[in-house]
Amino acid sequence: MALNRLDLNLLHVFDTIYRESSLTRAAKALHLTQPAVSHSLARLREHFDDPLFTRQGNQMVPTPLARRFLESMRPGLHQVQSAVNQFHAFDPASQRKTYVLGLRDVLESTFLPQLMNKLGPYPEMEIASQRVARREMETQLAAGKLDFAIDVLLPVSNQTSHERLQQDRMVVLARKNHPVIKKGLDMPAYLAEKHVLVSSRTEGPGLEDFALSRHGVQRNIRLRCQHYYAACRVVESSDLLLTMPETYARIIAERADIEVMAPPDEMPSVDIHLYWHKAYEREPALVWFRGLLRDLPKNQ
Repeated sequence: MALNRLDLNLLHVFDTIYRESSLTRAAKALHLTQPAVSHSLARLREHFDDPLFTRQGNQMVPTPLARRFLESMRPGLHQVQSAVNQFHAFDPASQRKTYVLGLRDVLESTFLPQLMNKLGPYPEMEIASQRVARREMETQLAAGKLDFAIDVLLPVSNQTSHERLQQDRMVVLARKNHPVIKKGLDMPAYLAEKHVLVSSRTEGPGLEDFALSRHGVQRNIRLRCQHYYAACRVVESSDLLLTMPETYARIIAERADIEVMAPPDEMPSVDIHLYWHKAYEREPALVWFRGLLRDLPKNQ
C-alpha cells in the first residue's frame, strides 16, 4: 500500500490504541464501534506487514516495529492535529470531552471538589484522575495519555509548559490538648517534639526538612509513612506532630480530633503548578479547560 493510500485517520487510530492499550478503550476514546477500530487495525497490519499489537491478557502490547513507528510518527501527527484544531471552535456546553489529569492523592482531595463544582453547567465533560509517577509525567503528557498534570514545582524540559495555579502554606497538626498548643509553636518548641514525615519515597528529607536544613537544624522523625490521612490518624492518638499543606489539613481536621497550628516562621509555602505539553497548548478544548483550572479558587 503506497503512502498516499494510507488514510491519516488510521494513524490516529493507531496512536489511540497505543495510548489506551485496549481496542475497547480506544473505540470509546474515538467514539467508534469496536469492529470499526478492529477493521482499521487490520488495514494498518496489512500496510506494515506486521501485527503491530499482540494481546497479552487484557492489554494490547505494541510490537517493536510499532514502537519504532510511533516514535517517528507521533510528533508529525500531533503537529497536523494541532494545526487542524486551531480552526475548530470548542463548545463545552454541547461537545463531549474526557480530560485526563495527573493528580496525587492530596491534590485529588483539594482540586476535584472545586473542579466538579465548576463543571456543573457542562454535563458532557468527564474527568479521569490518575496517579502518575513524577519521573513519567512528561512522557505521559507528550504521549497524550495525560492532558494536564497538577503537582508541586518540578524540573521539566522546554517541551513542557507550566504555570503556578495555587500557593498553599504548610501548617502543623497536633492532637487536641497536646501540651505544645498551650506553650506556642516557635522553632525551639517545634524541634523539641517528635514528628511524622509523609513521603512516597523510602528515604530522604521532606520539603519542610529542606527548609530546616537551610537554618542548620533538623527535627526528630519518629514515623515515616506514605499518606497524610494515615499520619493524621497517628497524630490524633499520640504526641507526634505532623507538618502538611493547609488546605488538605483543614479538610481532615473537620472530621478528626486534631488542632491546626501556624508553623514556625521559617517554614516554606508550597507552590502548586499546572503542567501541559506544548504540542497541544493551542487545541481549543485544552485552552478552555486550562482557563477553567485557572479560575478555581486560590489558596493564599
